Amino acid sequence: MARPFTSRNFAVRWAVALALVFGTFNPTGYSYYHWMAEKFAAPESGVGPLEVVVGLALLIAYIVYLRATLRSIGRIGALLVAAFLAALVWLFVDLGLLDPAAAAPMTWVSLLVVATVLAVGISWSHIRRRISGQLDTDDVGPGPGE
Repeated sequence: MARPFTSRNFAVRWAVALALVFGTFNPTGYSYYHWMAEKFAAPESGVGPLEVVVGLALLIAYIVYLRATLRSIGRIGALLVAAFLAALVWLFVDLGLLDPAAAAPMTWVSLLVVATVLAVGISWSHIRRRISGQLDTDDVGPGPGE
């Protein structure tokens, strides 16, 4: 029997998604994107094995999150989650809680939306099982006698 999926389990998945997205790019200037931009701006420093290893680790993490998201909620589900979160951002702008002209805060909010879509996607099978009692499985091969 599988352990129950809790809000703590979701929080861990969301924290990893946030680290992934914010580690790839953020407005502070401390991200993989900025690190590589510095390397390419000064070609004499060159890209070494550390940069390649970190880049491949990020790529692998994105593939895991994106595959899980697309398998659990699909493109339409991901678009619906993103649309819902975008509508929340619009509501916050309408209430005066966010200024759409402020580039850095809007960038942070956009990155937060991306991380949240990934976290919901990777957690959805567990959430669905918790809500409905139905289990999602992947077809891994032919059954007995096939």
